[in-house]
This record gives sequence, C-alpha cells and structure tokens, in this order.
Amino acid sequence: MGASWFEMTAYGKTLSDAYTNAVAEAEVESGNDSYNGTISTTHQCSDLTDQFRRSKKSFDEYVKMQVDKLSKRDCAGICILDPIVNKNKTKSQVENIVTPGTKKWILKYEVENYYGDVVVSAMSKGEAVRMGRAYTEKNQEPVKIIMRKRLDRVDPTVAKITYKKSTTERAGKYILFGWAAE
Repeated sequence: MGASWFEMTAYGKTLSDAYTNAVAEAEVESGNDSYNGTISTTHQCSDLTDQFRRSKKSFDEYVKMQVDKLSKRDCAGICILDPIVNKNKTKSQVENIVTPGTKKWILKYEVENYYGDVVVSAMSKGEAVRMGRAYTEKNQEPVKIIMRKRLDRVDPTVAKITYKKSTTERAGKYILFGWAAE
C-alpha cells in the first residue's frame, strides 16, 4: 500500500481540536477505511508552529522540507491564525425554568442497558422484568432494572445552562499536512 501527500486547512481551539475535527470530517466523507488516502489514516498530529516561526522560512519552503521528514501516517500542523479564547469572567448563562402548580411524584421501574441508557420504563417491577427479558433476548445484551421517582406529566428540567460566547472569541486556523495511507 502507498501513501499520498495531503495539505488542508482546519479550525479549532487548539491544534488537537482542529486535527480531531479534520479526521471526523474525513471519516464522514471517505469512510473509516485505514487506507482511504485522507487525514483519517494518520495516527496523530505534531505541532510544528514554533519550529516554523523560528525557521524564518516561507510557509511553502518549510512544508517542502517536511515532505522528506514525515513518514507514512504522519501528520503535522502549523497555526497560521492564533485562536482567541473567551476572556469573559462568566462564560455561561443560566435560564431558570419555573413550572407552576403542584408536582406529583410516581415510582417508575426503568430498564437500563450496558451503557446506562434507559431502554424501557414500567409502572411495576414485574412488567419491567418482562420487558427487560424481552430486550435482553432480542439484543443479547444484559440489562438492569432501576427503581426511580419521576415527576408525573411535568418536564423535570429546572434550568438550562448555555455557553456565553465572547464577541472577540475565535477558533484558530491551522494548516495540516502529512502522508495519508492508501
């Protein structure tokens, strides 16, 4: 199997974020084949920003030097536009949600899969066991039954917290390059 040279632009808060974003995008476009000729076939990304800036070479000259230094499945990156982080003292905002009226609690028996996801909910333990067994037999996956108090016919959300972006905040711009396996 061979290798092909790639050079691309990616954005992120850090080089690592930009690399992760680029790999995810390449996997969506080209699949998760380990020989698809994209950045997703590389193992990690080395940050050459400081070395590039110290070299005093043009970007193209510096990248040409790296062609012979990098091996198959190697990726490197250079930051060409530094990220600006959120310098606000408070970086989130809270929206309180008030639901008027009296709340009624009910007892629920919830069937959870291996990952902790609730796959079914029942009003009695016997019903939950029956549904849990059916789920396990169909999916060949173990489950557990958890007894929980839930609010009846009321959304239990009491607040939402969202990120409060700064007006000057921006992602960094990175050029990623290397040898992709194909």
